[in-house]
Amino acid sequence: MSSKNQTISGFILKGVSDVPEVQALIFILVLLIYLISLGGNLIIVLLVCLDLYLHTPMYFFLSNLSVIDISTSTTTLHRIFVDYATHNHMVSTPACMAQIYMFGAVTCNELSILAAMSYDRYVAICRPLHYHIIMSRKLCGLLASVSWGFGFIEMIPTFVFTTRLTCFISKEIDHYFCDILPIRDITCSDTSLLDLYMLIFGNINIFILLVLTITTYVFIIACILRISSSAGRRKAFYTCSSHIMVVVIFYSSIVLQYIVTVSGNNIGTNKIFSLFNTAVVPMLNPLIYSLKNKDVKSALRRKLNFLSKKY
Repeated sequence: MSSKNQTISGFILKGVSDVPEVQALIFILVLLIYLISLGGNLIIVLLVCLDLYLHTPMYFFLSNLSVIDISTSTTTLHRIFVDYATHNHMVSTPACMAQIYMFGAVTCNELSILAAMSYDRYVAICRPLHYHIIMSRKLCGLLASVSWGFGFIEMIPTFVFTTRLTCFISKEIDHYFCDILPIRDITCSDTSLLDLYMLIFGNINIFILLVLTITTYVFIIACILRISSSAGRRKAFYTCSSHIMVVVIFYSSIVLQYIVTVSGNNIGTNKIFSLFNTAVVPMLNPLIYSLKNKDVKSALRRKLNFLSKKY
């Protein structure tokens, strides 16, 4: 299947596993996780749009996060479903490049939205009297626009450098979707510009957004500790506990996957972390916010009661 220095028109995705006996089980499990993720995130988006009590900055950013989660899981996991249904693991080069671009963009978008959400929680806890003045519709729209634009703009050079990789030692990608690192591993083209850009604008940007998020929570914790009553401290911490859990899960999965990648561990371990990032994390986010958030649960009950009375 492998040859040297070939210019190809498409790639073959090897999938999560190349063991035929587990293909059906993987398909069912991933499909179940995807449907739960899609349903949970769609419910949050619809609730935020339809329920007036959720028309606040916090839930505005949460709905953006849900759209990003839907985009992440759909962009990556659809290849597992297509490959299993058609038994055709071939993906064209343009489709592969587009998937690399979309996955990188929505990942950057999620990092940015999480940073914007941490700032929202900072203002809510540390500047509560000025919350609605500071977190105006204009500022919320600006933060969301910058968060979305950041990912799609940052990935343009990566997309350009990747499309210039024309020489490959194999057309087999040992992954279940087209990602930048597996493509880089099988190319014989010069990747120095791509590597430099990923180092400067990839890793450093992730580090900057992580530092901003951590710094914001340092100020939040300091504000909470200054609250005199224990009930007040519990209430303040409760308002940001869901976001803290989402941030910890998301960044932990990214850091662990990065450690696995640079340490040279087997590709199977890397695929497990990728599956966790693209399938499990988007499923956990709506569950965390719905189970720990009284406003979301109350909004869901109101809409269910309205539908039951109407029909």
